Amino acid sequence: MTVLRAPARPRTRRQLSNRKRLGRIGLNTAAVAVFVFAVFPVYWMVSTAFKSNQQIFTTQFIPFPTDPTLEHVERVFTEGVAGHSVWRYLLNSAIVALGTVVVGAVFALLSATAVARFRFRGRTSFLILLLIVQMVPGEALLIPLFMMIRRAGLYDQLLGLIVVNVALTLPFAIWMLRTFVAAVPKELEEAAWIDGASRFTTFWRVLFPLVAPGLVATSIFSFITAWNEFVFALTLMSDQSGFTMPVALRYFVSQRSVDWGAIMAASTLMTIPVVVFFLLVQRRMVSGLVAGAVKG
Repeated sequence: MTVLRAPARPRTRRQLSNRKRLGRIGLNTAAVAVFVFAVFPVYWMVSTAFKSNQQIFTTQFIPFPTDPTLEHVERVFTEGVAGHSVWRYLLNSAIVALGTVVVGAVFALLSATAVARFRFRGRTSFLILLLIVQMVPGEALLIPLFMMIRRAGLYDQLLGLIVVNVALTLPFAIWMLRTFVAAVPKELEEAAWIDGASRFTTFWRVLFPLVAPGLVATSIFSFITAWNEFVFALTLMSDQSGFTMPVALRYFVSQRSVDWGAIMAASTLMTIPVVVFFLLVQRRMVSGLVAGAVKG
């Protein structure tokens, strides 16, 4: 015996709109939760930099400094770190980070263009090797890189740190830029060649402006990686005047106590250049991502 079922009643517009509204509320709630989870440590660092030692070491939860003080900031600027001015360490970090960005961007762009545009033997193996190198922990490469840098005469030099950071960030930069280069239609380059442009002119006038957003994105990654790098900066530098800012922060930690106020003040100062660098390049990155190759 066959049982006939009544056809399902179609959903009304109100039901569909309510379902979409609930889904939107859920996504917004998740986005706010992720935002709070990511921003809260930064907020706590900045607020602690302006708290007194009594408020820092209390067991009570104090979200805002009730009596803001510049004691920790002044001590970082006046006393310095390990006998040197804090500006010295910030300058070293800036040299290493900017050097990594410039050198890495040149090699990454040329390598990504070669991988995306040319067909050669071992191309697939090269791409797989990039992924394998990216999965290897940096600590596993510490001893080999230390030996190579020392034999090259770059030990205890900022140039050695730049070389190491370029080696650490280059695989990811090449892999990321490769997708940007491959997304540019080859017909644009062929049209430039027909008009009489050389390969270098085509690369500089046609390909480079379209790949610039990806170059900016990889530059941000390289800058932040080099700016926050600690292990290699500590291992490859023995002269305190050549330390970067992350290495200098460890001098606020002693065997018996931790100067949390100075650490948070110096960390806040260390965060400012990263924010400034991102604000300088983010407009170029966003405008490049939404720009088309052909204007209507």
